[in-house]
Amino acid sequence: MRLAEDLGIGEAVAGEPGAVVGFLSLGAGIEGTVERVDGELPESHEVREYQRLRALFEDYGHTVPEASRRRLEEEIAALEPEWTAFLERGNPVTVRVRWDNGFVLDGVHQDLLAPL
Repeated sequence: MRLAEDLGIGEAVAGEPGAVVGFLSLGAGIEGTVERVDGELPESHEVREYQRLRALFEDYGHTVPEASRRRLEEEIAALEPEWTAFLERGNPVTVRVRWDNGFVLDGVHQDLLAPL
């Protein structure tokens, strides 16, 4: 795998305790090996809400008053872009990567990585 963008890690400390001398980061393009792929990341609140409202609409939409039905349709429509983006992304996962320089990053989101 290759890191697709610069990744800031934290402050570099030297000398007396707490003396910050810089900022540590991994530069885009660094290569490494995936050691582990973890499960799917949790869905966003908006995605879960879309799924909930869509299920309500499909199961009970025909039984609710017209004004409530229109409001439900509007709420679903407002969440539609988030749902579409979720479907296009697929199931995001996190990985553990051992970089060639010896650093190990765990829980890295797949969007930060690119194949070699």
